[in-house]
Amino acid sequence: MSARILRLDIAGKPMEWLHWQDAACLYARGLVTWTLGDVIYRVRGGVSRCTGLRSEMQLHSIIACNGRLNPHPRTRPPLTNRALFRRDQNTCLYCGQSFDDGQLTRDHIVPTSRGGRDTWLNVVAACRRCNQHKGNRLLEESNLELLALPYVPNMAEYLALINSHRIRGDQMEFLRSQFSRQSRWLEGALPAA
Repeated sequence: MSARILRLDIAGKPMEWLHWQDAACLYARGLVTWTLGDVIYRVRGGVSRCTGLRSEMQLHSIIACNGRLNPHPRTRPPLTNRALFRRDQNTCLYCGQSFDDGQLTRDHIVPTSRGGRDTWLNVVAACRRCNQHKGNRLLEESNLELLALPYVPNMAEYLALINSHRIRGDQMEFLRSQFSRQSRWLEGALPAA
């Protein structure tokens, strides 16, 4: 798997992950304003007829692009099972055991059948056994307790969550500096069950 490049806006806010080809296009169009981190790709082009020199582009792991600031920045990242399971560190927030993605489910604290919404603050990772036990009941009706409270990750944390298996150290250091205070990734672990 190839490393992705972290794209920031001109103010240094994390925006998205890029493949090296997309980053090279931004470099070639002169849209990269500043960079951080290590050079992770060297792209070689053709030989110039005029100079006889081969062109080369060095792509850094973190790039900031110029342009207008987004007037309507995304305040809540999209809710996906992958990001949810990473937020909860692949742990069932009812029994406290760790599971692979395929063994986890999205549980609604207030079930949708009872007016609950499909939002970051109303969902947790749960193993199939705990989710089936809870059913469409409220926590107090099912005698289950949450091991940690759900929270909405900010964009820096969301980008770390969705790319956690191939994030570079310099990128993680940059993103971690922008995580919210309630982030479980700052501490590195959930409370013991």
